[in-house]
Amino acid sequence: MLINGGTIAAIATPPGNGGVGIIRISGPLVSQIATQLLNKTLTPRLAHYSSFVDEHAVIIDSGIALYFPGPASYTGEDILELQGHGGSVVLDMLLRRVLALGARLAKPGEFTERAFLNNKLDLAQAEAVADLIESSTEQSVRSAQKSMQGVFSTQVNELVEELTELRIYVEAAIDFVDEEIDFLSDGVVENRLTRLQQKLTKIQATAQQGRLLRDGMTIVLAGKPNAGKSSLLNALAGHEAAIVTDIAGTTRDVLRERIQLDGMPLHIIDTAGLRESDNAVEKEGIRRAHAEIQKADKVLLLIDARDPETQSILDTLPKNVDIVKIYNKIDLLGIAPEIAKTEHGTSIYLSVKTGSGMELLTQYLKQSVGFNASADNVFIARRRHIEALNKGQEFVESAIEQLKVQAGELVAEDLRQAQNSLGEITGFVSSDDLLGKIFSSFCIGK
Repeated sequence: MLINGGTIAAIATPPGNGGVGIIRISGPLVSQIATQLLNKTLTPRLAHYSSFVDEHAVIIDSGIALYFPGPASYTGEDILELQGHGGSVVLDMLLRRVLALGARLAKPGEFTERAFLNNKLDLAQAEAVADLIESSTEQSVRSAQKSMQGVFSTQVNELVEELTELRIYVEAAIDFVDEEIDFLSDGVVENRLTRLQQKLTKIQATAQQGRLLRDGMTIVLAGKPNAGKSSLLNALAGHEAAIVTDIAGTTRDVLRERIQLDGMPLHIIDTAGLRESDNAVEKEGIRRAHAEIQKADKVLLLIDARDPETQSILDTLPKNVDIVKIYNKIDLLGIAPEIAKTEHGTSIYLSVKTGSGMELLTQYLKQSVGFNASADNVFIARRRHIEALNKGQEFVESAIEQLKVQAGELVAEDLRQAQNSLGEITGFVSSDDLLGKIFSSFCIGK
């Protein structure tokens, strides 16, 4: 069923001047607007070269007009796209003309929101539209395309369908509890729950890969002054992003670089050296360093291999942060690069200056989060998808436990909750607050 939200319009190309600018219009007034703006009737899905005129029949611009009648359109409604010159002023004049003819300015993501509400896309596919636009690596582009094509949604829908069938079976067994056959203990429900659990585990692993492709991992470089933090940042970034000198305390502010490791985005943050200081500027830099450490996925604690004492710094760091000790400058000691894992954590011995051991670091970073650059059929995923899958898995595991004590009603309730959790991914179960939060993050015109 089509939604009733009037006719919307927006400039669909980025702000600024360019060769081509596009205005997109969707809603019930599209045909009327096209007639008054172009002075002609448009053939569906045929490119028309036309002049775009104002209320006095004065030409605003000339270009291509494309008409897509609903429901066979992106939003499911009538759509008109005007492709003219990409000057910011001429586009603004053309948009004002469209608004004067009865359209209103679209909200961020409103075109895709209408596509979702009109059942042209499910919620996971709609989110993949924004993820495709924002993709920063080739692999994340391919993964977003898979989600847009419904790879993720298909897998989720299959699980929801299995949960529905299993709920019917369990509730029927509860209703016919007086029958001679005990349907809850015949092994059928247990076997199907176990298969569901295994499928969920597999999808969770793939979704985690997709989340890494979308969000990446945030790494903070910390340590004493002159331990090699800025040099490591430059080595990972592949260019001179930070100033490197022999003067202790060169880095006073937070430096950020975004790189990729085999397709996985990596957000690297270089921070001020951690030490006691009376300098007001350096003290502020150290305060900011601690603030970034609190938010990091992983902290690389740079240590001069010639001066390995770290306890004074470790005592100042949060206990819940994942810290990896990086012993730098091993070339000055003639030590071979290695990764050492103990009950106290991971230590990596390397030399940023010579590059010895850097490959060990990059491989460790990917392996530590389970990233597999060669994984097939990876779809893009968001944190909320991971949380929904985790909740679904918890309810399935709870259902297995309840089945052991023959608590049929509780098994049925856990299956219902698991079904609702997975339904949040595709929008089968959703709230207005969730939809508003998702689509408000889109760019205007999409």
